[in-house]
Amino acid sequence: MVFITDPYLFFASVALISMSGVLMPGPLFAVTIEKAAKSKTAGALIAVGHGIVEFPLMVLIFFVLSEFGVPGFVQILVGIVGGSLMIFMGIQTFKNRHKSKDLPVSPKQDSVVAGVRTTVVNAGFILWWLTIGTALILNAKLFGLIGFSVFAGVHWLCDFSFYTVTAMLVFKSQRFWTERTGMGITLFCVAVFVGFGAYFMGSALWSVISTVI
Repeated sequence: MVFITDPYLFFASVALISMSGVLMPGPLFAVTIEKAAKSKTAGALIAVGHGIVEFPLMVLIFFVLSEFGVPGFVQILVGIVGGSLMIFMGIQTFKNRHKSKDLPVSPKQDSVVAGVRTTVVNAGFILWWLTIGTALILNAKLFGLIGFSVFAGVHWLCDFSFYTVTAMLVFKSQRFWTERTGMGITLFCVAVFVGFGAYFMGSALWSVISTVI
Protein backbone atom coordinates (compact mmCIF):
# COMPACT_ATOMS: atom_id res chain seq x y z
CA MET A 1 0.00 0.00 0.00
CA VAL A 2 1.37 3.42 -1.01
CA PHE A 3 0.84 6.19 1.55
CA ILE A 4 0.61 9.93 0.93
CA THR A 5 3.42 11.48 2.94
CA ASP A 6 2.59 15.15 2.34
CA PRO A 7 0.08 16.18 5.07
CA TYR A 8 -1.64 18.87 2.98
CA LEU A 9 -2.10 16.52 0.05
CA PHE A 10 -3.36 13.79 2.36
CA PHE A 11 -6.00 15.96 4.07
CA ALA A 12 -7.10 17.30 0.69
CA SER A 13 -7.57 13.71 -0.50
CA VAL A 14 -9.52 12.93 2.69
CA ALA A 15 -11.90 15.80 1.94
CA LEU A 16 -12.37 14.68 -1.67
CA ILE A 17 -12.92 11.02 -0.77
CA SER A 18 -15.29 11.95 2.06
CA MET A 19 -17.34 14.27 -0.16
CA SER A 20 -17.49 11.70 -2.95
CA GLY A 21 -18.96 9.26 -0.45
CA VAL A 22 -21.44 11.67 1.13
CA LEU A 23 -22.69 12.91 -2.25
CA MET A 24 -23.83 9.40 -3.17
CA PRO A 25 -27.52 8.99 -2.18
CA GLY A 26 -27.78 6.54 0.69
CA PRO A 27 -29.77 5.79 3.87
CA LEU A 28 -28.46 8.83 5.78
CA PHE A 29 -29.32 11.12 2.87
CA ALA A 30 -32.81 9.61 2.68
CA VAL A 31 -33.54 10.04 6.38
CA THR A 32 -32.21 13.62 6.22
CA ILE A 33 -34.77 14.49 3.54
CA GLU A 34 -37.51 12.85 5.59
CA LYS A 35 -36.68 14.64 8.85
CA ALA A 36 -35.98 17.99 7.15
CA ALA A 37 -39.70 18.33 6.47
CA LYS A 38 -40.16 19.02 10.20
CA SER A 39 -37.00 20.90 11.11
CA LYS A 40 -34.42 22.98 9.25
CA THR A 41 -31.75 21.83 11.73
CA ALA A 42 -32.49 18.14 11.13
CA GLY A 43 -29.45 17.69 8.89
CA ALA A 44 -27.03 19.11 11.46
CA LEU A 45 -28.56 16.98 14.23
CA ILE A 46 -28.52 13.84 12.08
CA ALA A 47 -24.82 14.51 11.43
CA VAL A 48 -24.33 14.77 15.20
CA GLY A 49 -26.05 11.39 15.66
CA HIS A 50 -23.89 10.00 12.85
CA GLY A 51 -20.79 11.32 14.61
CA ILE A 52 -21.81 9.69 17.90
CA VAL A 53 -21.30 6.36 16.15
CA GLU A 54 -18.54 7.34 13.75
CA PHE A 55 -16.00 8.95 16.09
CA PRO A 56 -15.73 5.95 18.47
CA LEU A 57 -15.43 3.66 15.44
CA MET A 58 -12.58 5.75 14.03
CA VAL A 59 -10.81 5.67 17.39
CA LEU A 60 -11.28 1.90 17.59
CA ILE A 61 -9.80 1.44 14.11
CA PHE A 62 -6.89 3.78 14.87
CA PHE A 63 -5.85 2.09 18.10
CA VAL A 64 -6.96 -1.52 17.56
CA LEU A 65 -8.31 -2.72 14.23
CA SER A 66 -5.61 -1.11 12.09
CA GLU A 67 -3.09 -3.41 13.80
CA PHE A 68 -4.83 -6.51 12.46
CA GLY A 69 -6.42 -7.63 9.23
CA VAL A 70 -10.22 -7.74 9.03
CA PRO A 71 -11.33 -11.37 8.49
CA GLY A 72 -13.47 -11.96 5.43
CA PHE A 73 -16.25 -13.57 7.47
CA VAL A 74 -16.64 -10.33 9.45
CA GLN A 75 -17.35 -8.37 6.27
CA ILE A 76 -19.83 -11.05 5.18
CA LEU A 77 -21.56 -10.95 8.57
CA VAL A 78 -21.81 -7.17 8.43
CA GLY A 79 -23.36 -7.38 4.98
CA ILE A 80 -25.98 -9.94 5.99
CA VAL A 81 -26.96 -8.45 9.36
CA GLY A 82 -26.71 -4.81 8.28
CA GLY A 83 -28.50 -5.47 5.00
CA SER A 84 -31.38 -7.27 6.70
CA LEU A 85 -31.79 -4.44 9.23
CA MET A 86 -31.85 -1.87 6.43
CA ILE A 87 -34.58 -3.84 4.64
CA PHE A 88 -36.52 -4.03 7.92
CA MET A 89 -36.30 -0.26 8.35
CA GLY A 90 -37.54 0.23 4.81
CA ILE A 91 -40.51 -2.06 5.41
CA GLN A 92 -41.35 -0.27 8.67
CA THR A 93 -41.19 3.11 6.92
CA PHE A 94 -43.59 1.84 4.27
CA LYS A 95 -45.99 0.43 6.88
CA ASN A 96 -46.03 3.73 8.78
CA ARG A 97 -46.42 5.95 5.70
CA HIS A 98 -50.02 6.91 6.57
CA LYS A 99 -49.44 7.40 10.29
CA SER A 100 -49.20 10.82 11.85
CA LYS A 101 -45.75 12.37 11.81
CA ASP A 102 -46.37 13.92 15.26
CA LEU A 103 -43.99 12.00 17.50
CA PRO A 104 -43.85 11.98 21.33
CA VAL A 105 -40.24 13.23 21.14
CA SER A 106 -38.95 16.61 20.02
CA PRO A 107 -37.72 17.03 16.41
CA LYS A 108 -34.21 17.63 17.76
CA GLN A 109 -34.13 14.42 19.77
CA ASP A 110 -35.81 12.53 16.93
CA SER A 111 -33.19 13.70 14.40
CA VAL A 112 -30.21 12.77 16.58
CA VAL A 113 -31.69 9.33 17.24
CA ALA A 114 -32.40 8.91 13.53
CA GLY A 115 -28.76 9.72 12.78
CA VAL A 116 -27.53 7.15 15.29
CA ARG A 117 -29.97 4.45 14.25
CA THR A 118 -29.47 4.87 10.51
CA THR A 119 -25.70 4.83 10.90
CA VAL A 120 -25.67 1.71 13.07
CA VAL A 121 -27.75 -0.37 10.63
CA ASN A 122 -26.00 0.93 7.50
CA ALA A 123 -23.91 -1.99 6.28
CA GLY A 124 -22.27 0.24 3.68
CA PHE A 125 -21.02 2.59 6.39
CA ILE A 126 -19.43 -0.24 8.40
CA LEU A 127 -17.90 -1.87 5.32
CA TRP A 128 -16.52 1.47 4.13
CA TRP A 129 -14.69 1.93 7.42
CA LEU A 130 -13.41 -1.65 7.41
CA THR A 131 -11.87 -1.08 3.96
CA ILE A 132 -11.37 2.44 2.57
CA GLY A 133 -11.66 4.09 5.98
CA THR A 134 -9.08 1.78 7.53
CA ALA A 135 -6.66 2.52 4.69
CA LEU A 136 -7.07 6.26 5.29
CA ILE A 137 -6.52 5.85 9.02
CA LEU A 138 -3.36 3.83 8.38
CA ASN A 139 -2.16 6.76 6.27
CA ALA A 140 -3.18 9.22 8.99
CA LYS A 141 -0.98 7.31 11.46
CA LEU A 142 2.04 8.73 9.65
CA PHE A 143 1.13 12.13 11.12
CA GLY A 144 0.57 10.89 14.66
CA LEU A 145 -2.39 11.47 16.96
CA ILE A 146 -2.75 15.12 15.90
CA GLY A 147 -2.87 14.09 12.27
CA PHE A 148 -5.52 11.47 13.04
CA SER A 149 -7.57 14.06 14.95
CA VAL A 150 -7.45 16.43 11.97
CA PHE A 151 -8.40 13.56 9.67
CA ALA A 152 -11.42 12.65 11.82
CA GLY A 153 -12.53 16.28 12.00
CA VAL A 154 -12.21 16.88 8.26
CA HIS A 155 -14.12 13.71 7.45
CA TRP A 156 -17.01 14.45 9.81
CA LEU A 157 -17.23 18.12 8.77
CA CYS A 158 -17.84 16.96 5.20
CA ASP A 159 -20.86 14.99 6.45
CA PHE A 160 -22.02 17.83 8.69
CA SER A 161 -21.85 20.52 6.02
CA PHE A 162 -23.59 18.45 3.35
CA TYR A 163 -26.49 17.23 5.50
CA THR A 164 -26.95 20.65 7.12
CA VAL A 165 -27.27 22.40 3.75
CA THR A 166 -29.47 19.62 2.34
CA ALA A 167 -31.91 19.80 5.26
CA MET A 168 -32.15 23.58 5.11
CA LEU A 169 -32.91 23.52 1.38
CA VAL A 170 -35.56 20.84 1.84
CA PHE A 171 -37.15 22.69 4.78
CA LYS A 172 -37.30 25.97 2.87
CA SER A 173 -38.90 24.36 -0.17
CA GLN A 174 -41.50 22.21 1.62
CA ARG A 175 -44.17 24.93 1.28
CA PHE A 176 -44.37 23.93 -2.36
CA TRP A 177 -44.87 20.26 -1.57
CA THR A 178 -48.12 18.46 -2.32
CA GLU A 179 -49.37 15.31 -0.64
CA ARG A 180 -48.07 13.40 -3.64
CA THR A 181 -44.62 14.96 -3.15
CA GLY A 182 -44.56 13.88 0.48
CA MET A 183 -45.54 10.34 -0.46
CA GLY A 184 -42.89 10.32 -3.19
CA ILE A 185 -40.21 11.26 -0.66
CA THR A 186 -41.39 8.51 1.68
CA LEU A 187 -41.27 5.94 -1.13
CA PHE A 188 -37.80 7.19 -2.07
CA CYS A 189 -36.63 6.54 1.49
CA VAL A 190 -38.18 3.07 1.40
CA ALA A 191 -36.49 2.30 -1.93
CA VAL A 192 -33.10 3.45 -0.62
CA PHE A 193 -33.28 1.31 2.51
CA VAL A 194 -34.60 -1.79 0.78
CA GLY A 195 -32.38 -1.38 -2.28
CA PHE A 196 -29.15 -0.88 -0.36
CA GLY A 197 -30.11 -3.58 2.13
CA ALA A 198 -30.78 -6.08 -0.65
CA TYR A 199 -27.51 -5.16 -2.34
CA PHE A 200 -25.39 -5.71 0.78
CA MET A 201 -27.21 -8.90 1.71
CA GLY A 202 -26.93 -10.22 -1.83
CA SER A 203 -23.22 -9.38 -2.04
CA ALA A 204 -22.53 -11.10 1.27
CA LEU A 205 -24.51 -14.21 0.34
CA TRP A 206 -22.81 -14.35 -3.05
CA SER A 207 -19.44 -14.28 -1.28
CA VAL A 208 -20.52 -17.28 0.80
CA ILE A 209 -21.77 -19.17 -2.28
CA SER A 210 -18.60 -18.38 -4.23
CA THR A 211 -16.46 -19.70 -1.38
CA VAL A 212 -18.45 -22.94 -1.17
CA ILE A 213 -18.42 -23.48 -4.93
